Amino acid sequence: MIFRLDERLLFPDPELAEPDGLLAVGGDLSARRLLLAYSHGIFPWYSNDEPILWYSPHERFVLYPPNLKISKSMRQVLRSGKFSVTFDTCFEQVIQNCSAAFRKDQDGTWITNDMITAYTCLHQLGYAHSVEVWENNDLVGGLYGIQVGRVFCGESMFSKVSNASKTALIHLCQTKKYDLIDCQVHTSHLESLGAEMISRTEYVKMLG
Repeated sequence: MIFRLDERLLFPDPELAEPDGLLAVGGDLSARRLLLAYSHGIFPWYSNDEPILWYSPHERFVLYPPNLKISKSMRQVLRSGKFSVTFDTCFEQVIQNCSAAFRKDQDGTWITNDMITAYTCLHQLGYAHSVEVWENNDLVGGLYGIQVGRVFCGESMFSKVSNASKTALIHLCQTKKYDLIDCQVHTSHLESLGAEMISRTEYVKMLG
């Protein structure tokens, strides 16, 4: 059953989500609603021509930082000094680049202008964070997401040169600030780095 949200600040039980994870439709992207959603394992994912859709998948694709797999070739890249990495220095540039990034088998982007505004607001409030990867003072890769306790809910990443987004993820894991990186949706690329599926129940426990 798909629930329709109104102005009240509440969500239905995530266990009631459809098989594809769709839980509710409507509402808004206010900071309070977004923080409530993430604290219960719910996130928005929709396109410009759709109402706001809220998802809570029955399984979650996650990465435990201690399980991160770094290949020999990637270790060489990290040691080479090719990239420099910063945190939270240009959040809006990162989310804009993620919005513009080409996605194979994806028509357009789900990072709408309203999403950019909402998540930039969360960044200004101290809840959304970015990792930036630089090469010769050019922003060539990065990622952003929402912090819920010691869980980093990854939203998107981009890479303009090979290994840039991977470098961002590795540095995020190595901060030791997070017990879990939520990758949301399975990709073979993230699986090769050590990501795995866990149940929603297990994931929500991690959110505290």
